[in-house]
Amino acid sequence: MVRKAARAATSNRQRSLTIALADDRRVRALNARDRRKDKPTNVLSYPSGERAFLGDVVLARQTVWREAKSQGKTRADHLAHLVVHGTLHLMGYDHETSEADAERMEALERRILARLGIADPY
Repeated sequence: MVRKAARAATSNRQRSLTIALADDRRVRALNARDRRKDKPTNVLSYPSGERAFLGDVVLARQTVWREAKSQGKTRADHLAHLVVHGTLHLMGYDHETSEADAERMEALERRILARLGIADPY
């Protein structure tokens, strides 16, 4: 399912990426080190800057499961959404710079997830 979500988010199958499922403690340490935010977050993306290898996506297992439960989603659907979200970040999409960029990224996520049979996460 994770592989399927990542492939759906990339337009070129010649590209690869790494996806890691870590615990909240590890993701909190990465988030503090790399984003100066001392708390766990659901997903972190680390673009490689290379063409063939997109980079790394790190997901915080406990946070993802907690969010899925509180949002009334299955774990699988929420995990797939965050894999798509993180993969799009590796491909240069950003939702933090402007409202228009956020809307563009969310619309793309919705289309990709719909192709996977996953309901609109927003």
